[in-house]
Amino acid sequence: MKFLFKWALRIVALAVLAIILVVVFKDTILRMVAEHQIRRETGMDVKIGRFSSGFFSPVVTIENLKLYNTPQFGGTEFLIIPELHIEFDPDALQQQKLRIKLVRFNLAELDVVKNQAGETNIVTMLAKMPKGKLAPHGIRVGGRKFEFEAIDVLNLSIGRMRFIDLKNHKNDRDVAINAENQVFNNVKTEGDVYSILFLIWLRSGGASLIKPRDIANDLLNRKPHGAHKQQLERPTNPLRTN
Repeated sequence: MKFLFKWALRIVALAVLAIILVVVFKDTILRMVAEHQIRRETGMDVKIGRFSSGFFSPVVTIENLKLYNTPQFGGTEFLIIPELHIEFDPDALQQQKLRIKLVRFNLAELDVVKNQAGETNIVTMLAKMPKGKLAPHGIRVGGRKFEFEAIDVLNLSIGRMRFIDLKNHKNDRDVAINAENQVFNNVKTEGDVYSILFLIWLRSGGASLIKPRDIANDLLNRKPHGAHKQQLERPTNPLRTN
């Protein structure tokens, strides 16, 4: 009996120690998990300075995040994010819905790189990301789909954007946008996002860093697959009727 009591005390002590370790190193562990997940899904190296999350409230803060281009795009910095702060609605989460009370997103720098083959880093990153994570109007996490509802308040800051052409550096451009604490309410649709980007574009003086034609050529010049290949090889005639 005495032997069992001692072992019970040891188990309790180990459990308490495990809880203490989780409390102390929770954010460090989550930071490492987040870095691993980003590397796996983007193919890019990443460093996160600080990851903080609430124990009893769905609040996440990421500070000093840097995402690096792959070697084929020079290995330079792609994104520099001093702060990403997200506050979720806990009631909506219980119903598998994403309603975000506040997003504070500070993008200090975005570098768009075109490599020697004429491919852009943004398109390449999106092509490498696993399919099925992003579902229409939501996101899949652990096999569960969370339906996106809205962002109540978006506080957006953008420092500068750079375009780097590794084949011809004469095309390099650097635009300081300096849009700080731009507040947008009730962001729900892709149209809302496009409107926000358009306003930021106007704020930058209409200086286009990314030519839509370049992005389209990048997409079309890639080897198509499946239905996309058939669609690209045999475009439909808009005047044709069945």
